[in-house]
Amino acid sequence: MRTLTKRQIGRQDFVDNQIYETLQKLIPPSKMIDWDIEIIGTIREAVREQIVDERRIMNEIKFYPYLKL
Repeated sequence: MRTLTKRQIGRQDFVDNQIYETLQKLIPPSKMIDWDIEIIGTIREAVREQIVDERRIMNEIKFYPYLKL
């Protein structure tokens, strides 16, 4: 059974954490949002479209590693 490497998991964590931290910075300091992977995933997909599909800065696997099933 294939699994992601520690480095790949670290990249996933980095991307998701950056999105969450950005969300926290965009809302008033008196408001906090819970970690919500659904919101993070929606934003991640929009960012991926720009970085991977539109601008072609990096490929999809480098942006957010995953296993092909």
